[in-house]
Formats: sequence, C-alpha cells, structure tokens
Amino acid sequence: MKTIKLKQKEDRRILRGHPWVFSNELERSTHAFETGEIIDVLDSSGRFVGRGYVNPRTLIAVRILTRKQEPIDRAFLRTRISAARALRTNLGFGDSYRAIFSEGDGLPGLIVDKYADTLAIQSSTAGIDGLMDDIIASLKEEYAPTAIVLRNDTGSRDIEGIVQEKRVAFGAVSGLITIEESGISFRVDVLEGQKTGFFFDQRENRLALKDYVKGKRTLDCFCYVGAWSLAAAKSGASEVIGLDSSEKAITLARENAALNSLPVQFKNADVFEELRILEKQRERFGCIVLDPPAFVKSRAKVREALKGYKEINLRAMKLLEPGGVLVTCSCSHHIDQELFREMLIDAAYSAGKQARLLEMRSQARDHPILLAARETQYLKCAVLIVD
Repeated sequence: MKTIKLKQKEDRRILRGHPWVFSNELERSTHAFETGEIIDVLDSSGRFVGRGYVNPRTLIAVRILTRKQEPIDRAFLRTRISAARALRTNLGFGDSYRAIFSEGDGLPGLIVDKYADTLAIQSSTAGIDGLMDDIIASLKEEYAPTAIVLRNDTGSRDIEGIVQEKRVAFGAVSGLITIEESGISFRVDVLEGQKTGFFFDQRENRLALKDYVKGKRTLDCFCYVGAWSLAAAKSGASEVIGLDSSEKAITLARENAALNSLPVQFKNADVFEELRILEKQRERFGCIVLDPPAFVKSRAKVREALKGYKEINLRAMKLLEPGGVLVTCSCSHHIDQELFREMLIDAAYSAGKQARLLEMRSQARDHPILLAARETQYLKCAVLIVD
C-alpha cells in the first residue's frame, strides 16, 4: 500500500475523527498518485492514521474511509451499507429515506437515496467513482432494488476531474415514482428532479410544522414539489399557498396535492418578486416557510449569499401577522448556525420586528452528523415567533 505523510502538528484534527486531509497538511505533493487511488495516511513519525482515496487535483487531497489497515473492497462497502440500513430501520424509517449520507455513514463522497424499490446514487468524488462497481453490487445485495439511477450531475465532479452523467445503471425507470412520507404520498422524478428528486432532510422539520400552522394562513416559499405545503395543509392550516420559480416543480406539486386530496394553491413565481408584491398588497399570513436552495456554493460567496437570505427573511417578517410563525432554513454548510442566527437578527431589526426563537432544528436522522466534521451539519431550520 502506498503511503503519504502529514506534516508535523497536522494530525490532531484528523486523529480526532475528521475524514478530510488537505493538500497543505501533507509533507509532499500528491501528484505521484493516480486519481482515486487508495493510500495510507501516516503521521510525521510514520504511524498509521487512516486509509482512504486520494485526488491530486483537489484541495481535499485524501478522504479517509477507515482508521484500520483493512482492504477497501466489496466486503468493506457491504458492511458500511448494511450498518447504515440498520440505523434507519432501528429509527423507524419506512421504505423511502436517505440510505447513505456520505461522511455521516463512513463513505465520504457517496449519497444514496431510497425511493421505495428504486435507489438513486450520487457520487461527488473520483474515489467513489472508482469503487462504483462494488458499491452497486453491494446495494443490489443489501436492498434487491428494481432499479438503480446514477444522478452524477453535480458541479463538484468538475473540480474532481470526472464527467457529469445521469443514467439508469440497473433495471428500468419509466415515469415518476410514488413514495410516502409521514402519511403523505409524493410523486418523485428521480431522473430529472432537483438533487436526486426529493429532499428527505426536512422530514422531521415538516412533522414539527403541526404545532405551528393549525388554523393559520400559510405561505410556503421555494415550495419545490410541495412537501412543506402538503404538510401544512394536512396539519390544519386554514389556507396554503406555495410559490416556486420552476414550472415543472409547480406542476408536480399540484399533482401531489391532488394525489392526497389536500387543498393547496400553487403559483409559479419568482419568490423575491412575489414577496415584494404581497407586501404592497398588504397581505398577511399566520405562518411562512422559507426553504430556499443553497444561495452559496463556496466560502468566497458567503457575504453575497447572506444578503439574499436577509432579503427574503426581512420581507417574510413584514408579511407575518403579529405573533406569526416564521420557519426559515438554510442548507449551505458554508453558513454555520451562528452566522445564520446573526443574519436573522439583522433581518428582524431591518423589518422593525422583534423575533423570538422557539426552535433551532437541523437535518433528519437519516442524515447523521459526523461529530468531528462540522461540515456534515449543513441544515439550519429556525422556528421564530415574530411580533
């Protein structure tokens, strides 16, 4: 097994459990290695630290898969995949959930979502691509799916030096797949939908909505296929309006509302502009949900993204009736919880409102957070009363 050494005093974070080794923490360049090659990481004195895959092209030079000197083969992958499934089963998840959450399940760079009998895989690294045949074989053994879809169409693959692709790797997928979440049915487009087709990470936050929307007029911004909207309607909201800029998403949201016989109005609109229009019309809501896509893809864009987050939160606060509830989210790991909270303080001040925090929630438990890697805790969901 080939090895590479860490510089002196660069091992503490990694020994404490973080799986990323950055190129500037290594004694020498990784250019002698093949992209995706499995190598051992040693500390400066030559002691074994971990085994993982390397990429000479990226700032994250090595992603550690194991702290043991064990083979990275099909048996290793099957063990990790089986352990991840057991966790979800023990937590009471049904037949649709996030089956593998990258670092949170000990397989950095790999996402697998389970949609009933169909699996959607997203590989973001060259190292995971190199293991893909064994990953697919292990998933077949563990889940016996009817189809496996590769949704390898993320921008991170460009940085890794691997091509983007979107295809059915096993079986056949024809049309939409119907899944169930918390008693609500959804039709999911695993081939053309955002990410892998659905957002499981808000499952438990949507369940919590029942405590806040009963009898209230509710506005769901960036509604996508209507998951928050339908949860609000099922929880007794007096009226629900969902907004999204994607006509395709709105069409599917309407289908999902009809599928569940839930009365939700969906509108294809630019959320920023629609919030301004609603403010001019002096509309008021008892509850507003803000679940936007990630406004920031890199740390360099954080300041710009915070302006966008502040804008929508400020306008939402102005649209709330006194004592109204704002459920507001950010899914970017570049904006941590404290930065998100500071933005909300600024938004409330600029809106001339007083906000009280009832809950600061995170991602669902099928997205386990690796304690040593803060980056894996990416979702923030604040529940505020705005006076």
